[in-house]
Amino acid sequence: MTSLDKPTDREHTGQDVTDKSVTEAALFEAFGGVRGMVETVLPGLLFVSIFTVNKDLHMSAIAALAVSLVLVAVRLVMKDTVKHAFSGVFGVAFGVVFAMMTGNAKDFYLPGMLYTLGLALAYIVTTLCGVPLIGLILGPVFKENLSWRTRNPGRKKAYAKASWAWGLILLAKCAILFPLYWWGDTTQFGWVLVALKIPPFLLAVWLTWVFLAKAPAPIDVFAEMEAEEAAAKEREAEAGVSGAEDGGARHRHRREV
Repeated sequence: MTSLDKPTDREHTGQDVTDKSVTEAALFEAFGGVRGMVETVLPGLLFVSIFTVNKDLHMSAIAALAVSLVLVAVRLVMKDTVKHAFSGVFGVAFGVVFAMMTGNAKDFYLPGMLYTLGLALAYIVTTLCGVPLIGLILGPVFKENLSWRTRNPGRKKAYAKASWAWGLILLAKCAILFPLYWWGDTTQFGWVLVALKIPPFLLAVWLTWVFLAKAPAPIDVFAEMEAEEAAAKEREAEAGVSGAEDGGARHRHRREV
């Protein structure tokens, strides 16, 4: 290979930048982006804001549920994906039911806290079992499905690191919130919880990006399946042509005989 054949550092750098950009875009899509963060924070922020002003549990709960429904309606009108908005509606609805049943405003946040704790344990347990949850979530996004489990060990290792990061970050968040839930003032607890919505999430996403940006590229199993289908059709076409040629040759042979 001559010096002209060898890839330059710029080419390597350009490829690395492209891979990192693709990873960043995929993560942005998977976790909802800026709008997803707004939909996550806004209902709880509205709840604690109204409750701080007038201590009215019913008004606070109804306002939080209403804004969640509005966010879903906006996505439907814009024909955008609604999975993040719908998950927010269900979370708020459960919180409203809990708070209304107990009469305790702090119980509005309890379902979300239990979900966070369960998710933290899921990240850790699945990683210990060799099937890190973040890989199950992001595999379809990167069009690799579960190929990373057996065919891409470097990528599996990156997913394991990312899952550990998510699990430990969420456990740390729970370690702060649950004591406040039990012993803290309702208003202060609500503001702390809202403040802890985005920073831990951004830290976990950033660490995931760091791990995946350094990992081997994903194996596009969809492209492989399409290539296999195209090859199979090509073989069938070649077999058909070959069969037709053989049939024509036999026919000519009979006529000659």
